[in-house]
Amino acid sequence: MRNIYNIIWGIVLIVCSTACNKEWEDEQYLHMASFKANVNDQGVTTTYVRFKPGGVVKYDLPVIMSGSTMTSQSHTIHFALDPDTLERLNIEQYGHREELYFQQLPSKYYSMPESVEMPAGECLTTLPIEFKLDETLDQADKWVLPIQILGDQSYDYQINPRKYYRRAMLRLLPFNDYSGTYDAAQYRIFLKPDVKNPFTISSQRAFVVDDRTIFIYAGTRDIDYLDRKQYKVFIRFPEKGTDSKLLEVWSDNPEIELELDEKKACTFTMNEEMDELKPYLKKIYITLYLYYSFKDYTTVPGTKLEYVVEGSLAMQRNLNTLIPDEDQQIQW
Repeated sequence: MRNIYNIIWGIVLIVCSTACNKEWEDEQYLHMASFKANVNDQGVTTTYVRFKPGGVVKYDLPVIMSGSTMTSQSHTIHFALDPDTLERLNIEQYGHREELYFQQLPSKYYSMPESVEMPAGECLTTLPIEFKLDETLDQADKWVLPIQILGDQSYDYQINPRKYYRRAMLRLLPFNDYSGTYDAAQYRIFLKPDVKNPFTISSQRAFVVDDRTIFIYAGTRDIDYLDRKQYKVFIRFPEKGTDSKLLEVWSDNPEIELELDEKKACTFTMNEEMDELKPYLKKIYITLYLYYSFKDYTTVPGTKLEYVVEGSLAMQRNLNTLIPDEDQQIQW
C-alpha cells in the first residue's frame, strides 16, 4: 500500500512540476506597445535637442513592447499627433491663462514616419524624429510635440491604456554651448532708489536664439510671466577661437529702456576640467558677469519702475566623454 501511495504522490509532483514550468514559459502579461518617455510635474517630457542652424538633428523616441516573453512575430506600430491631449493638458496646468499654454510645434520644424517596425524577438525600437530648427522658433513659447500610438482592431498589437504610456508630450528645449539653468546666488536686482535691499532669485534659465546667442528674462521674470516676451535680454558670445571675453547685451524692446553700465563691462569666463574621481567626466564651468538697468512699464500701468541688475550667473555642465555622440554626452 505504501508503494502505491508513493507512486501516486510521484505522479502528482510530476504533473504539478510540468504544469508550473509550462505556465512560467507562457506569456504572463499582454504584449502592449508603449512609449518610454518620463514626464515631469507638468505632464511633459523634457526633450533636449542640439541647436544646429540650417541642419537636421535626429531624436530617437524609445518605443517598447511590454510582456514577460519576447514577441514571436514583428509588429508595425502606428503613430499620429495628439492635439486633443495637449489641449486638455493646458487646461489642467494653466486653466484659462492661454498666454502660458504649451504650443504645438509647427510641422515645418520636424518630420517623423507614420509607423515603425518592432522586429520579432525584440522589445525595443525607436521612433526617429528629425528636428529642423532655426532662429524663427521663439523659445519664449513652450513648444511641445504631442504624439500618440494609434490603436485599431486591424493592427497586430495592442496599445497600453495608460495615458503616459500611449502618449508622449515632448517639451522641446533646444540647447547650445551656453544655454541652460544658471545659479543666481550672486545675482542682485535693485529697485531704485533703494540700492541696499535687492531682490534675489535662485536660478535663471537661458534660452537658445542661435548657436552663440541666448536670452534671459530681465529682473525677476521667468517663462511663467504673462508679459515675459517684452522683457527678453539677449546675450551674444564672441566667435570661438577669439580671446575676447566681452558679451554683447541688448533688448529687442525699446520700451524697457535697457542700458548697460558704462563702468562695468559684461563679460564671461569658461573653463573646463576632468573630474578627479570619474576621469571620464568633463566639467565645464560658465560664468556670466552682467551689469544693466531696465524699466518695468507693465506691472503698474502708467508708471515705469526702474531696476538695476548686477552680479554673476554660474552654470556647470557635465559631459560623459565615454559617449561618442557629443550631443548625448551632456548629463542634464
